[in-house]
Formats: sequence, C-alpha cells, structure tokens
Amino acid sequence: MPPAPAAAPSAPAPAGPPVFPKPDPANFTAATPTQETINAFLQTSWGYDDSRVWQVQAIMKTSVDGVSKVIIYIGDKTGKQKPTAIQFFSLPDGKHIIAGDEVIPFGEHPYADYRSAMQEKADGPYRGGASKDFEIVEFADFQCPHCKEAQANMDKLAVDFPKARIVFQNYPLAQHPAAAGAAATGVCVAKQGGSTAFFQFAAAVFDGQDGLATTDGATLTLNSAVTKAGLDPAKIAACAKEPAASAAVEASVKLAKDININQTPTLLVNGRQVPANAPYDTIKQIIEYQEKLDGLTK
Repeated sequence: MPPAPAAAPSAPAPAGPPVFPKPDPANFTAATPTQETINAFLQTSWGYDDSRVWQVQAIMKTSVDGVSKVIIYIGDKTGKQKPTAIQFFSLPDGKHIIAGDEVIPFGEHPYADYRSAMQEKADGPYRGGASKDFEIVEFADFQCPHCKEAQANMDKLAVDFPKARIVFQNYPLAQHPAAAGAAATGVCVAKQGGSTAFFQFAAAVFDGQDGLATTDGATLTLNSAVTKAGLDPAKIAACAKEPAASAAVEASVKLAKDININQTPTLLVNGRQVPANAPYDTIKQIIEYQEKLDGLTK
C-alpha cells in the first residue's frame, strides 16, 4: 500500500503519540477481512517507518457481496502529523484492495504473487547477484525524464545492495515516440553484448536523452550509445527491426500491466512496488525492511 498522505496540522502539533477516536463496535459488520489480517498487511506495508502508528476503525459490509469497506486512522508517534482517516475496499478474493483508483495487493503476504511473477518472467539484463531470492526489478522508459533522474538511485542501490539482482525491464510509454525504438535497441544490445554492454548503453541513452526528441536525433543518440557499449550500430539497428526485438519489448510491457504498474520509473523489490525516484534514503529503508520480511537478513 502506498505511503499514507501527510496532513498538515491546523493547530500547533501536540506532543506525543496521537489519540485516535474509540472504535464503535457497530462499525464492524463484515467478517472479512479480519483485524489481524489488516494489521499484518499494514505492518508489512508501513512497518519500515518506526514512527507510524494506526488503528483499525471500521470493517463494514457493503451492498456488494464479499466487498468490505475498511477505515483506518493513521498518525505518527511524535504527534507532528494530525491523525488522518483513510479508507479502502477489500475484494472477495482476499488478495486485493481498491484504494483510491488503484488495485493493490492485500493480505498477510501481499507481495508474494508479484514476487513469483518477477522471478518467473522478469528476464531483462541485470547487474549484481545472480540469485532471484533478492530481486529488484526496475521498469523504465528511456525517454522518461523521471527515469533518467532515477538512475542515480539505481547506481547507489547497486553499490549498497551488491547481493541484489537488479533487473532492467522495458516499459516504453505511448506518449514517448522514441521510447519503443530505444527499448528494442536495448534488447538487441543485451542479446549481442550481454548485461554489461546493456548498462553501458542505457547510461549513454539516459545521458543523451534530449537527443531522442527528434527522429534524426534519436538515431544519432542510439548509435552513439551502441558504440559506447562496444557494439556495431548497423548490426544492432538491423536486429532492432526484427519482430523478435519488438516482441520482447511487448512482453515486458505486458508484464508491467499484469501487475498494475501504471507509471515509470517503478521498482519491484521482491514484488513490493516502490517509486524508483523517491528519496534515496526512503527507498533504502524500504528495501532493508523487505529484506528482513523475506528472511534475507538477520
């Protein structure tokens, strides 16, 4: 579940933890999900932040069988944030909720299915460890400015988590005309030169991203990046025009859509969705917490 929105206090912040309204038993009319499941889900989602506290306020039946409305109060232990009420709807499968306009994995182990999907289908070039036990999958678009900005975070992650398998998955967006071609070119670079060549290529494309704005500029930018990766631009360009290259890109896009990724850049940390351009300290904190949840650290 995404981090809860901060609410600015309308009066001087109180000292100490927030005092939540006492739950009314009349607001607990649904049998599922249980408070235990909700609290386990919230602990998994928000437990990386030691200052965050919450209280389940209501679990109510709705007019749709199997769909329950859940209300949570959240705050922080310092009392600097005014307590805020948020709500979501749990779905009959017990594995998803609707929060705002998003469908989000739910349950005591909400990221397990997405983790399995990444281990099975995230087949892009990677750096770091070979094991898929600890996997950070980046979905990115070469023409996306935020993806370019996120590369500094990705380089830091490679240093701070050397055992992680850090995978690049193409997710070219329709609003970026040169993105699909750049992605197909990257597929061929990885095919002919391996992961090392790919990440050299990717760094060069992001550095020269402004050149993708025009057709001629995109050709020059991609050829230059291929050369910097130590490969032949003519051979890579011919490969990129083959159906297999575009099919590989389309498969990566489908994988992103299948797990409800709707923006770039996005990371999947053992199945847990994290914005790749969030503040680095926050990303690192979440990854370290997910490592503990998955039994990868003591």
